[in-house]
Amino acid sequence: MRDQKNYIQLIYRIIIGLILVWFLSTIWPYISNVILMLVFAFLFTTILLSSVDNLERKINNRGVSVLLVVILLLGSIGGFLGSFISQISKQAIDFSKRVDKETLTIEFANLVEKFTSSLPSFLKTGQSSNEDFASKLAEFTQTVLGSLASMAGAVGNFMFLATMIFIFTIILLAEYHVFRKSLVSMIPNKYFEIGLKLIFNIEKSVSSYLKGQFLSASSVAAMSIAGLIILNLAGANLTLIIFIGIIAGLSNLIPLIGPFVGMVPAILISFMNNIGNDASTAHMLFGVLPSPFFIFDIILMFLIVQQIEGNLITPTLVGKSVGLHPMLVMISLLVGGTLLGPLGMLFAVPASGIIKVIFKEIAFVRQNAQYL
Repeated sequence: MRDQKNYIQLIYRIIIGLILVWFLSTIWPYISNVILMLVFAFLFTTILLSSVDNLERKINNRGVSVLLVVILLLGSIGGFLGSFISQISKQAIDFSKRVDKETLTIEFANLVEKFTSSLPSFLKTGQSSNEDFASKLAEFTQTVLGSLASMAGAVGNFMFLATMIFIFTIILLAEYHVFRKSLVSMIPNKYFEIGLKLIFNIEKSVSSYLKGQFLSASSVAAMSIAGLIILNLAGANLTLIIFIGIIAGLSNLIPLIGPFVGMVPAILISFMNNIGNDASTAHMLFGVLPSPFFIFDIILMFLIVQQIEGNLITPTLVGKSVGLHPMLVMISLLVGGTLLGPLGMLFAVPASGIIKVIFKEIAFVRQNAQYL
């Protein structure tokens, strides 16, 4: 009779679980953006919480502490982005003034001719096709440069999301300890200590993960800056190196993608700075592969950074910070990326750390159930 009762309870739980999964899959498209905002707000809250708490102890005012910390953060981000956009816009304007479509077509025609002349004879194509390719490439470049100003819609959507995230962050920072007390008060007395320990360990796991991520991002930024400096010593004539390195590092918070994000402005700046430079146009990577404007040199440098970051730094630093084996970190990243793309990769490791903490506490409860 008891076995039959347990069997019925198991079926009941499975049915309830399936209903919940169906319900979440149905409403997910309508709440996904809000959930995403709240998750990012929680991450920002975890990052800023210690600063707000320390400042509150000094001035004895929670609201003012939150406001000062948020203003300092927004000022830093705004100053960095504003300076970078201003600098690269000046370079784009100067480039547009001194290079027109006809000049681009000539430069690309010379570039294609030099490139194809270095290839084996069976890979070479006719002159007419080279000219067509050069003309199309010039048109494409002009289109890309001209479309930079037409990204207002995407930027506006991003600014809306960023504004909502910061509003949620401010609310969480101001009321964090109130929310935490409310959550703790809902834990039954029988499981109070275990629940409190679970909350503490989850907070610790997320905080440690973020510290590991920022260490990893700093490493990527430093390696990218060092690599770009080495390329400059070889004659790449790159500017805004510090900005590019910081962008690569910050975007590394989305695992395995950051270095490639830094690659785009580096290639664009190299092209704008070196167009018309015969030495740069005729540059050869390792003296074998044609690498005009040091494009392949830049790609190779960022590939090396990505390999070091993806296979050594992130699995070691981040895995250690959340108590996961580097192999589990890589598996989590692959699963998260497969299911949810870049966002899945971003949340895969902390989610794995939280799941580990929860299962660890469940195992503890089962082992000590007779004492509860």
